[in-house]
Order: sequence, then structure tokens, then C-alpha cells
Amino acid sequence: MTTADTTGAVFAVTDETFEAEVLRHDGPVLVDFWAQWCPPCHMIAPVLAEIAAERAGSLAIRKINSDENPRTARDHQVMSLPTLMLFRDGKPVAQWVGARPKARLLADLDAALSA
Repeated sequence: MTTADTTGAVFAVTDETFEAEVLRHDGPVLVDFWAQWCPPCHMIAPVLAEIAAERAGSLAIRKINSDENPRTARDHQVMSLPTLMLFRDGKPVAQWVGARPKARLLADLDAALSA
């Protein structure tokens, strides 16, 4: 298993690294499925960077470009962007579609993590 992320940064993953960086990660991982052409994806990026810094050590955040990594997007049935998917113990436990304000995303994350 990959150890808990204490850097507070958002790292990119690929089809090849998704299993190691997300599914085998020790601790919860929020994955941002995005694409370069997607304006809401760019809107949420700074929010995710802030959350990554604030939750360093307790939540890892990864991003995956769905256009460049279609296998992972297809495997997780991602149909709209951005899609945020929370993984715990290698399994998706929550999913949100579309950009959202930081306060709402934090509330949604806290609810999912405490379930």
C-alpha cells in the first residue's frame, strides 16, 4: 500500500498508476476526473489544491485526465466532468459530479468520511 500523503499537493495519476496511487493507497483518496477542455474542471482545481493542503495527512487528492486515460474513466463509469470520486480501502464510497463551492465539498467529504 502507498503510505498516507503528507505533502498537501494534488498529484496526477494515469491508467498505469491508478491502482498503486489510489486503489492501494493507505487512507482515503479523492480523485478528480477532469479534461483540459472542461471549464468547470479548471474552476475546481484551486479548491482541490486548498483542500489538499488543509487535509494533508488525512486525505490524498489525485487527478486523472479522462481524455488521456480513458480506461480508468470507463472502468469507473465516469460520464460527466468534473467527477470527484472518494475511495477508501480501494473502493469508491462517494461521488459528486460538477464543480462545487469549497464549503459544500468539505461538508460532502466530511459526511462521506464519517459514514
